[in-house]
Amino acid sequence: MSAETTLDVSELRELVADTLDVELSALTDDVLLIEELGVDSVVALELAVTLEQRFGIKIPEEELGTVRRFPDILDLLSRKLGG
Repeated sequence: MSAETTLDVSELRELVADTLDVELSALTDDVLLIEELGVDSVVALELAVTLEQRFGIKIPEEELGTVRRFPDILDLLSRKLGG
């Protein structure tokens, strides 16, 4: 990864928490986004658009469907940014 695309995990966690409108402390690695935080399809789409704009990537809907926890978001971004 280049310097521009290095992921800052704490910055990403803040961005995700802000987009999902949840407390930062609620966004743990283990919490289920849909089941425990109440993320619905509209909010998930908003998150995808936010991440796409912030990191200059494209997240297809089927890939977004694999995201269940914060580490899944991190893995997805790492794959997209790492090539």
